[in-house]
Order: sequence, then structure tokens, then C-alpha cells
Amino acid sequence: MSNFTKLLAAAATTAMTLASASGVLAQEYTFKLHHFLPGKAPAQTKMLEPWAAQVEKNSGGKVKIEIFPSMSLGGKPPELIQQARDGVVDLVWTVNGYTPGLFPRTEVFELPGVFTNNTTATNLAMYDMFESDLKQEYQGVEVMWLHVHAGQAVMMVDKEVRSPADMVGMKMRIPNRTGSWVIETLGASPLATPVPEVPTALSKKVIDGTLLPWEIIPSLKLQNQINYFMEGHDKERLGTTTFQVSMNKARWDGLPPEIQKAFRDASGRDWWGKVGEYWRASDDAGIAVAEAAGKHHIMWTEAETAAFYTALEPVVQKWVAEVTAAGIDGAALVKKARELSAKNAK
Repeated sequence: MSNFTKLLAAAATTAMTLASASGVLAQEYTFKLHHFLPGKAPAQTKMLEPWAAQVEKNSGGKVKIEIFPSMSLGGKPPELIQQARDGVVDLVWTVNGYTPGLFPRTEVFELPGVFTNNTTATNLAMYDMFESDLKQEYQGVEVMWLHVHAGQAVMMVDKEVRSPADMVGMKMRIPNRTGSWVIETLGASPLATPVPEVPTALSKKVIDGTLLPWEIIPSLKLQNQINYFMEGHDKERLGTTTFQVSMNKARWDGLPPEIQKAFRDASGRDWWGKVGEYWRASDDAGIAVAEAAGKHHIMWTEAETAAFYTALEPVVQKWVAEVTAAGIDGAALVKKARELSAKNAK
């Protein structure tokens, strides 16, 4: 080998070494994001992955977010928020209602009649209320964003529901305590079941139906178990579920300003709104799967929908009374949540 050839080879080796080193140095901060749904669920592919990619881009390649679906890092879904608080994982996407009573102020957005059918308007209302009304209950974590899904639709194995009376005596899976109050008020029996366990509960006939959005139908293959899918007029629902994506607070506080900015810029008000758009679109795609399978998709009339809201007004009043007894002005939160949701809907 000539000296010139040796020189070229040495230069190439040096360049490869430097490139490799720069690649390692580029990803200075690695974060583990843990959640409860399968990796192919739209919540990961259409929400969590694009957000993670945006954070990584904003950081100039210094951040890497690794997503662990299906509780693959251990534990059960109700343990996610504590995993984040304890620093077992860096980030979580979780259902607030998996830990009842922990986020009472945010819970206002789950109530029937406070949430009706507009995910984007609700997310933006939560953003607008976060600093002033909600932030104080997120101790131990730094919230990236909050959101709701498209709302509690009624899915029944073999019974068509068109009035509150049709729910009497049914055994229903519920997502949170507000959902439990909805079911109890309608004369049915609630059963708290994490989303991944719904198919098993249906197959074992532990439940007659469930409150869930359409979005989850393909992921859980509910079109194979459910025959009747019902929602209110203009896609109105019987309340919703609130979620959060949050980081361990100590991990957040230890990040330099430019890395915090990478997260903040990816998680601003526009993003909260886009997440609402994603859940609306995913819901429409979900029910299309059930319709293609020949199942019954029923939209109640305005009168039928109004009958449900009238029957469920005691749920709102029960929530107001309970949080007021705990020192929270529940009536003011309901009023503000409704006003901001209506404002953002425009």
C-alpha cells in the first residue's frame, strides 16, 4: 500500500470515528415514555410518535425519546402516574381517571354536558385554564399536554339503547369515576376496567357493554364482539376521559433551558389543538371499521340525546358538591369550562 493510499485510509477512518462520535454526542438526553396501549395503536403512531419526533428535531438531535407501549416496562396502567412521579420512567401517557380523586379540577372536563362533542375546543379550554386552575394538582410531574378523547359512546354486545331506561340493569365497563356516576345514574352497574382488559371482560360476559370512544374499536377488535354502537345527535357523548403526557419533575428541572424549550415548543397551544383534531379523525376511522363489519351504528335524535343529558344532570351536581366539600369551587369550574369550551369552539 502506498503512503498516499495509507493516508486516504487513515483519513477515512478518522472521518468515520468523528461521525460516530458526533452521532453519540448529538443524542445527549434519552427519555423513556411509557404507556398502556399497543405500539400499533393510533394514539402512539399518530400522536406520541409525531410529538417525540418534533421534540427531537427541536433539540437539534440532542434528545431521543424511546416509546414503550403495552406497559412493557412493568406495572399496571393505574401505576403510570406514580412511575413518573417516582422517576421509574421519564415520561408517561396515562388516563387521569385511572387514579380516582388525584386530578379533581381537571375532572370537570369529563362531565356530561360540560364535554359534548368537540375535542379540540375542550383541549384548548384545558390549555387556557391550566396555569390558573389545573396546574396545582400535577405535583411531582411537569405536564407536556392534556387532552380528551372523542367521548363516551355506548357500545352494547346485543342490546340497542335509545333511552336512559334502556340502560337499567346493564353491567357496563367505565373508564373513570365520572363514568361510574353516569352508569349508576342510568340504573346500570359500573365496572372499572383498564382499556386493554375490555375484550376479555366482554368474552367472559362480565360486562354487557362499555363506555368508550370509537377510536379504540380497531385496536381492540371490538367489531368482533360488539353489535350496537350508539352516540348522541351530532356525535354528542356522555362525557369524556382526560389524559396527560407528563415528565418526572426532577428530570425536567435538571434539563438545560434549550432542552426544556425543545419540549415546550413541541407542546404549545397549537399542539393541544392538533391532538383534538387527531382524536376526532381517529374516532371517525374507528366507527368505519365497525360499519364495514356490518354492525349497527346508531345516532340518537336530538330529543333522545336531550333525555340523556337531562337524566345525567345529577352527575354534574354530585361532582360540584363533592369537590366543593374538598375546598374547590366546583360551580365556578363548571361555568368556566363550559364558557371556554364554547369560546374555543368558535
